[in-house]
Amino acid sequence: MKFALGVSSAAVALGLALSLCPADTRAQKRSRAKRGAAAKAKPAEQPVSELARLRAQFVEATKEVKASLAQLLDLYEKDVKKADERVTQTLELYRAGLVSKRDLEGAEEAAAQARAKVAVAEGQLKNADVQIAETLIEAEAEEAAAKALTKARTAPRAVGGLLTTTAYIRFGGTRAWSLAEAGAVGQFYARSFGRQLPVSSFGQSPVHDRWGYAHHNAMDVGVVPDSVEGRALMEFLRGAGIPFTAFRYAIPGTATGPHIHIGRPSHKIAPR
Repeated sequence: MKFALGVSSAAVALGLALSLCPADTRAQKRSRAKRGAAAKAKPAEQPVSELARLRAQFVEATKEVKASLAQLLDLYEKDVKKADERVTQTLELYRAGLVSKRDLEGAEEAAAQARAKVAVAEGQLKNADVQIAETLIEAEAEEAAAKALTKARTAPRAVGGLLTTTAYIRFGGTRAWSLAEAGAVGQFYARSFGRQLPVSSFGQSPVHDRWGYAHHNAMDVGVVPDSVEGRALMEFLRGAGIPFTAFRYAIPGTATGPHIHIGRPSHKIAPR
């Protein structure tokens, strides 16, 4: 009787285990499936490139330099104020015959040196702003290019590679370009608008020398890209396969104002 009861208990336990195992197995499979789906649904974190990291460090360091320069500029401006007051006092003493002309000239020279320090600090602050602006523009261009590349994987690519951002419009062109073709561009503009092409820079210019850009095989046309003339000119250039970059507004160290740069993008050289 005990043996029969033991066998019966074992059978019940075995049956219970067999009935629970498939459920546990199905639960485990469902859990793994959910984890797999969640992993697929969760977007992979994009690794930060070394260039982006260095660019961010550069911008942060430049901002710190700007903060230090701002404090230094404040001190220099106070020195100018004191030096000017000293000049005024020395001038009064000189007119009263209490100090020599050499003393007056010394006070004036000290004031001039103080103002020179202010000018240098202001120039360094402006240069820091230009460097930050150029860095952010490069980042914007790279981001726009990356988006365009992603879009090109699922959509037909524009002939010549047209890239549009808030700052500029760039067309890569479909053939080589030479300044010898400038006449054809000028003829189109004259036929369309009854006046000469407003060329602001033809080839290399002192501005490009100062900024450090090779502009030997390009010309700048002073038209607003989003104007009637600008849109017509860009359409002509695209139809002719001529590369161009149309700047919508001034960019410190890159563009003095709205214009269309005809030719390949200028590459950096040593500034003069």
